[in-house]
Amino acid sequence: MTIGGPNFTDQTLRMVAHPSVGGAGLRLHLSNLRGTTPLAVGAVSVGLQADRATAVAGSQRAVTFSHARTLTIPAGQEVVSDPIPMPVRAEQNVLVSLYLPQATSSATWHSDAFDVSYLSKPGNHAAEDEDGNYVTATTSWYYLAGLDVLSPAATGTVVAFGDSITDGYNTPASVYHRWPDDLARRLAGPRPTAVVDAGLGGNRVLTDVPNIWQGVSALKRFGHDALAQPGVRTVILMEGINDIGNNAGPDGAPLTAQDLINGYRALIDQAHRAGVRIIGGTMLPDKGADYYSPPAEAIRQAANAWIRTSGAFDGVVDFDQAMQDPSDPAALRPAFNSGDHLHPNEAGMQAMADAIDLRLLTR
Repeated sequence: MTIGGPNFTDQTLRMVAHPSVGGAGLRLHLSNLRGTTPLAVGAVSVGLQADRATAVAGSQRAVTFSHARTLTIPAGQEVVSDPIPMPVRAEQNVLVSLYLPQATSSATWHSDAFDVSYLSKPGNHAAEDEDGNYVTATTSWYYLAGLDVLSPAATGTVVAFGDSITDGYNTPASVYHRWPDDLARRLAGPRPTAVVDAGLGGNRVLTDVPNIWQGVSALKRFGHDALAQPGVRTVILMEGINDIGNNAGPDGAPLTAQDLINGYRALIDQAHRAGVRIIGGTMLPDKGADYYSPPAEAIRQAANAWIRTSGAFDGVVDFDQAMQDPSDPAALRPAFNSGDHLHPNEAGMQAMADAIDLRLLTR
């Protein structure tokens, strides 16, 4: 969740959540983490998605927080709902509707959700099954920070932590073909492992991004976005290409490979202090992209070599090897290139998920 979202007044937001595992009940996480004023919430509902903003008839449930249907979330804080007795299947979309009766400040949001959300005409339309009062579509999430599935069968949570490649940039909205989605399908079964996508477009390991909606550094957000996820056992980390592409070293200095390595070590230390395993993912090739230059490529190669050989991570996924063009290893394989030479297409996302040895995640 980042700062910089739009303002709302007397409006209902209907967002889609896509659970990676099934279970007998849900909990919602609402966030005013980046807000500067208290957030008044007039109603929250959850229902199964039938089509777009239409809920399956009879599936809607009113959501309570400490047994209340209305609440105010202080600036800088988050809340978790009471358990919602609502069975869901893995990959069964859920509609979360949030009525905001008063004027808000700039929303705490996730700008690039690559999932369609719906904004209503004025008024409280949270309990409505039909979508007639939802008149605008966007591809962002607002204030909805998480969906917990209460599942006795699941074996824990893997967090995919990274930048726009993990976020799903250049994949179609609402089709769930990001590599964390593909990984979740590989981890399905009688004893599934949940997958949380903690990708954030533009994010850097070491420094905050000037574009505020692209977030604070990985070093700052890792504890909240990865280690605080319910049931987390393992994190897969793949990040650093935005540091390299912007030559963004600490304190305004030019970036070195050692700077990135120091950042990786700090994230590893955070994970291990929390009792969480962390898997290092090598950075993808990007020859032909705006970020590419020989000096930048030298840093990527050096950092990737350290990820592969240092032994500092609890395991390694060699995304670089899996995605590179055999005839030009500094470039993405053409069949995996979404067109900008940096972000994989859907086939590339599947190849990334397939490159992960599931034994790293199920120990």
